[in-house]
Amino acid sequence: MENKETVSVIIPCYYSEKTIAKAVHLAREELLRLGYDYEFVLVNDGSTDGTFAQIRALCAEDAKVKGVDLSRNFGQHSALMAALAYVTGDYVMGMDDDLQTHPSQFSRLLQKMEEGEYDIVYGWYPKKHHSWFRNFGSSFERWTMQVLTGRPKWLHTSSFWIARSFVCREALRYAGPYPHLSGLLLRVTRNVANVELEHFDRMEGHSGYNLKSLIRLWSTATNFSVLPLRFSLLCGALFGAAGIIGAILVVIQKLLDPTVLTGWSSLMVVILLAAGMNLICLGLVGEYVGRMFMIANHQPQYVVRTELNMGTENCQTKK
Repeated sequence: MENKETVSVIIPCYYSEKTIAKAVHLAREELLRLGYDYEFVLVNDGSTDGTFAQIRALCAEDAKVKGVDLSRNFGQHSALMAALAYVTGDYVMGMDDDLQTHPSQFSRLLQKMEEGEYDIVYGWYPKKHHSWFRNFGSSFERWTMQVLTGRPKWLHTSSFWIARSFVCREALRYAGPYPHLSGLLLRVTRNVANVELEHFDRMEGHSGYNLKSLIRLWSTATNFSVLPLRFSLLCGALFGAAGIIGAILVVIQKLLDPTVLTGWSSLMVVILLAAGMNLICLGLVGEYVGRMFMIANHQPQYVVRTELNMGTENCQTKK
């Protein structure tokens, strides 16, 4: 069968020494079976096991496999941005290294994309094989992005997706730290679709996401909206109005009944609530100021230590 378009598969790798080779082999076989040409961009996101050794072996056996070794762990979305800098295909497909996003589902994503109406197609899982904690974090992140970015409520994003190359090139224009790839892609187009896929069990190990990393991922939503700042302004206005109304009521009550004693407990509750809201609002403002500070100081999204199958294997920095 004559090959169609080229599909660039990007995979962020984190402690995937035992899974990445099988993931690449299965994905390559499936793309060839479907009649597509292929390339892979494998990014080692700071793994200290044998992950990059496996990537090096895959690059040695197939010139269409590109390897990137980051200098430390920068996070999944930064690793994906690193991969996007090296893709050359007509379509770009994102998948995980643990075979939960299984190559057997490629045909459904590609068939939807070949309809011609969509620029991005996300896989959607009616049933996920994740822990309740990971599912809760994903649901909360999805709700946050809906509120802050206007993402359609019906749209389910995931780490298994395919997009046209121009969408990814436009997303690469974002040069600041703390990228959120779904948010960047959806800034480019609203021609997006979901396709139902099967979610598989992990082949090895466990998820690299913990509470800290989920909070860090959620906080990247502030890159796309000033709504949290407006929320803090609204809270300040409401508490200020409540304070004025309360003061007026206290004065009226005291005038009507001079024997009324003001309550220490109620006063402390008001002070604590007001102080808490002040700290929340200051924290939101500080988050924005801190990110501006990081951008002004040119904090990189990632730093590349080594490149494989790209004509050079030297050190370079990407901002």
